[in-house]
Amino acid sequence: MSNYFKHKMRGKSPGEIVGMIIFGGIFIIGLAILFGFIIMWLWNWLMPMIFGLTTLTFWQAVGVFILAKILLGGCNFGDSSSKKSKSSRKDKDCKGEFYKWKHYDDFWKEEGNQAYEAYIERKNNKEENNYD
Repeated sequence: MSNYFKHKMRGKSPGEIVGMIIFGGIFIIGLAILFGFIIMWLWNWLMPMIFGLTTLTFWQAVGVFILAKILLGGCNFGDSSSKKSKSSRKDKDCKGEFYKWKHYDDFWKEEGNQAYEAYIERKNNKEENNYD
């Protein structure tokens, strides 16, 4: 997994990495604010008319969202058997996607440029044959 991140961050300056982290933080905060307002709007639109409940403020809506996540199992506070099944499923998914990345650096050092050039040559030959 570390090779994957090294590959993604290759050639990026520390300023770009810090910018990506700051942008990610702002994006997550923006989503949290958006969820709070959506829940507040839906509650205040539906619940007083249907059930005669009072309206919510923004922070109450955020609290309702957090409470719903906890009560409905969104935070994974379950028993150990569910954790075992989730971890084994996670290992299979992760193994399917990233287990080959540990060989990426070695491949690129040994064959990367030659394999890339051979690929480009095959693509160019295939395009030339299609035009004939």
